Amino acid sequence: MESEEHVLISELKKKILQIFSDFMTRVTQFEELGAVGNRFLVGFHQGLAKCIVNELEVSVKEVTGVMQTASESKPYLMDNVTGEEFGPEATAYDEKPEITDYAAMMGIIYSMVKNDYIMQERIISSLGLKSSSGELESYTLMWSLRPFVNDEIMHQAWRLIQ
Repeated sequence: MESEEHVLISELKKKILQIFSDFMTRVTQFEELGAVGNRFLVGFHQGLAKCIVNELEVSVKEVTGVMQTASESKPYLMDNVTGEEFGPEATAYDEKPEITDYAAMMGIIYSMVKNDYIMQERIISSLGLKSSSGELESYTLMWSLRPFVNDEIMHQAWRLIQ
């Protein structure tokens, strides 16, 4: 009888050890995924988002400088490139975007993208392994909705290129 108990206890210990081993394997997988996610988000934050936002800012400053130079040095040139040369008989088909439209659109889009980047930066900096599932869901929703980017303005900008 004692040997049956010994065998039963030995089997229970093996079973518990196997369950514990599987449990610890899953904990390790969770920690590894957290580390991979952290490296991904930090890499995204440092590389892609900041670099492109800085490049956009440079472009906005560049177009602002060109516009300012053009208006200061040759004000008549600004009138000639704004579409006024078409005269009163110009039709809607003849109307072309003014150069000021391009500059204004760049400023508006840069502002939207920068606000979106700031939101993403705040989300990334507040994420951690201790973040609740509710927080993660809120962050995911905010990220996917892109509340600072107006799709209609983006469509208008693309139409300026066509």
